[in-house]
Amino acid sequence: MSDPWLSIIGLGEDSLDALPPASRAALDAAEVVFGGPRHLALADVGARGQPWPVPFSTAPVLAARGRRVAVLASGDPFWHGAGGSLVRDLTPGEWQCFSAPSVFSLAAATLGWRMEEITCHGLHAAPYARLRRVLAPNARFLCTLRDSAAPAELAAWLTEIGAGAAEITVLERIGGPHARVRTAPADAFGLEDIATPVAAAVTLPKDAGLPRGSGLPDALFASDGQITKRPVRALTLSALAPRGGELLWDIGAGSGSIAVEWCLAGGRAIAIEQHASRVANIRQNIADFGLDHLMQAVEGNASQAIETLDPPQAVFVGGGAKLPLLETLFARLSPGTRLVINAVTLETEALLTQMHATKGGDLMRVEIAQAEPLGPLRGWRAARPIVQWSVTL
Repeated sequence: MSDPWLSIIGLGEDSLDALPPASRAALDAAEVVFGGPRHLALADVGARGQPWPVPFSTAPVLAARGRRVAVLASGDPFWHGAGGSLVRDLTPGEWQCFSAPSVFSLAAATLGWRMEEITCHGLHAAPYARLRRVLAPNARFLCTLRDSAAPAELAAWLTEIGAGAAEITVLERIGGPHARVRTAPADAFGLEDIATPVAAAVTLPKDAGLPRGSGLPDALFASDGQITKRPVRALTLSALAPRGGELLWDIGAGSGSIAVEWCLAGGRAIAIEQHASRVANIRQNIADFGLDHLMQAVEGNASQAIETLDPPQAVFVGGGAKLPLLETLFARLSPGTRLVINAVTLETEALLTQMHATKGGDLMRVEIAQAEPLGPLRGWRAARPIVQWSVTL
C-alpha cells in the first residue's frame, strides 16, 4: 500500500505551529483524529477529534480503517507510546509515523544527561516496583509518570526501599512555554501544584539497588522457611544459566526465589506451587520485586499444570522430584531444554543417581557449613547436603 490511511503523529508541548510541515500536512488531511484530551486541544482539531476510550483501546482506530485517520501521541510514539500498540494489528504499508523529540530526549537535554548513561521507563500504568531491577549505586534514570500525585508517590516508594537520599527532579510540561523544573530529595519531598504531563529524573544514592550476582539475601523474600537458601540458590542459578527473554518453569517453587532471580537476570518465569499459602508468598515476591510483567504464580499439581503452559527453555524442580513427574517432563519438554533438580532426601537422591546413569548430565553433591557460636568459642553447623542433577535434554 503506497498511500497509508493512518498517520501516527508525535506532538510536543510547544504548540501546533512547531509541527514539521509533513506532520502538519498529515494532520490537516485527516478526517478523524484520535488522541488524549490535551493533545486534541493542542492540535485544535475541533469536531474531527475523538478522545481515546477509557480503558484504553485501539479498537476505534482499527474500526476507521479505510478513512484518513491521524493519531496524536506525545513525542516519539514508539517510545512508551501508542505506536507499538497500534501497529500490532496493521501491515507496514497501512501506517506512517512522524516522530517528535521524546519526553526522555527533552528531559536529558534539559539536564545535560547523556542518554547512553541512563535508563528510561514509562510508569503511567506500571507499579513503581518495576524499577527495582534497575536501581544501582549513583545511577540515574528518567521516567514518565501518571499524574500530578505520582512524583510524591515515587518519592515515598524510594524512601521505603532505603533510597530516601535519592534526588528527584520533576519536569512539568517539558518542551513547551509552560515548562517547569524543580528538585527535591525523596525523603523530604514537598513539591506541590505539579502540572501534567510530568516526568521525573532520579539520581540514586551510593548504596541503592540490589546486588547483581546470583544469591540474594534470604531476608529479601517473603517465605515460610520453604526457600532455596542463598548459597544453594546461587549454585542452582549458575546451573540453570539464565539468558535474556528465556522462560523458566520453577516447579515446587516454595517462595519463588529461584524464579525471582531468574527474572532479575532478564528472563521470564512461571512458578508452580501446590500450597496456597506459599503461592501467596510467591505473589508477594512478584509484587515486591516489580516482576508482574515477567513472572506468574500457578497453584496446583505440577504434572497437570504444565500441560497448558508455554514450553520453557529451562526447568527447575526443587520440591521433591518423583519419577512420574520426571516422566511427564521428559515427554513434554523439547530437545535442548535445560533441567536442574535439587534433592535433599535419600529417595530423591537415589532417583537422581539413576537419572544421571541413564541420561547423563552433571551430578553434584553440595555440603555447606556455617560458623556459629559454640559455648564461648565457635564451631561449624552443617546444613543438610544437597544433591543436584543438571542436564540438557
